[in-house]
Amino acid sequence: MNDNPYPLSRRRLLAGAAAASAVTVTGVAVAPTATAATPVRATTPLVARDRIATAALRAPDGTAAAVRFQADFHARLAAWLAFWSANSPRAWSAPVHVVGRVAPAGDALTLHAIRYRRDDELRAGFAAGRRDASHAATLASLHHHFPSVRVLPDGTVRVGDGPAGFTGAPGQVAFAVAACRELWGDDDATAARWAEHAGRALARAGQPAHAASHAGWAAFTRISLRRGLGTESYE
Repeated sequence: MNDNPYPLSRRRLLAGAAAASAVTVTGVAVAPTATAATPVRATTPLVARDRIATAALRAPDGTAAAVRFQADFHARLAAWLAFWSANSPRAWSAPVHVVGRVAPAGDALTLHAIRYRRDDELRAGFAAGRRDASHAATLASLHHHFPSVRVLPDGTVRVGDGPAGFTGAPGQVAFAVAACRELWGDDDATAARWAEHAGRALARAGQPAHAASHAGWAAFTRISLRRGLGTESYE
């Protein structure tokens, strides 16, 4: 089954946005040396950005302004949002707004909403206060790209920078159990046997793998995203 049956122009737009972001934000600044004996110290400065991939960045109060990010984190966010959009329903536009707050250090985002257009109307593909399948799906997309994803009491999601992959962190296991129950209808899923239950979902989707492996975690989060957004039922 083709996992991304979307018009090529849309996929090019999303991929181009992610690639452009990665190119424009990556770089280092080298501090000058006082003497030949002083080691050169490379630092990565914060960069000001007012967009993530195709989407304008908005604060929760609706204001728009450039926000300072760690360059690598911004690039990962751009890749994540392109992934989220590429696995969303055909009728949805590319994301128009990402609503959230960036930590002062530029290495974490608290996500409030993702908005897209359909029939010229602005709609929320993810909203923090709406604990539905799209909320679980968006968590899946974030776990696909980041090691630290935490749901706060108000439903907003705090995302921390770092390379993707399954580490066995309690937050990852808790997400997997919730996804098995809420998205895949497996009410018997538990933390002790989550990989077995996630494996059933993978087999159902025709992608058998060990869910705790790098490839298995990537596949499980991807199919959970698609099921939660209604792109694919895997029935």
